[in-house]
Amino acid sequence: MTNTFTARKLTFKENFKEHAEIKLKKLEKFFSESADTHVTVTHEKDRFVVEITIKEAHMIFRSEHTGSDLIDTFDDTIDGIIRQIQKNKTRLEKKLRNVSADNAFFEHMEAEEDYKVVRSKKFNIKPLDIEEAIMQMNLIGHQFFVFENAETGDMNVVYRRNSGDYGLIEPNN
Repeated sequence: MTNTFTARKLTFKENFKEHAEIKLKKLEKFFSESADTHVTVTHEKDRFVVEITIKEAHMIFRSEHTGSDLIDTFDDTIDGIIRQIQKNKTRLEKKLRNVSADNAFFEHMEAEEDYKVVRSKKFNIKPLDIEEAIMQMNLIGHQFFVFENAETGDMNVVYRRNSGDYGLIEPNN
C-alpha cells in the first residue's frame, strides 16, 4: 500500500505521520500492495477534518471525520473505513485479497444482511441545465437529483453537500 499525505492550512508534525503510518498498516490485511491511500488533513478554525480515501482496482473506500484533536480524529477516520469493510463483509470477501490468512480476519465478523430495495421509482427524464436541476432538487426537497444535461446530453446527478453547497456527478467518457 502506498500512502500519500496532504496537509491544508497546517504542517504535519513527525509524530503524526508515524502514528498515521502505524494505523494505516492495520488496513494492509484488507488490501493488496497495489492499493493507494490518500490522507488529507485540513485545519479549520479550532477543528481538524481528516479524509482517507483508499483506491484498489475498481473499489474506492472513503471516510471523513471532524474533531478538535488531530490524532483522535485520524483514529475515528480509520475506524470508519474498518466499519465499512465489516458492514459489507460478505460482498467484500469476494473482491478483496483471497489469501487464507487474510480471510481469517473476516471469520470473526458478523455478516450484514443483503441489501434490500424497499421502493422503486420511474420518472421521465428531460434535458435540463445544472441550475434548473438544482432548483428542481430543492423544490422536491431531495438530497440529489438525476437529470439529462442539456449541454452534454449525458446523465448527471446534482447533490447537496454537507457544507450546504452543491456537487455535480458526471460520467467520465
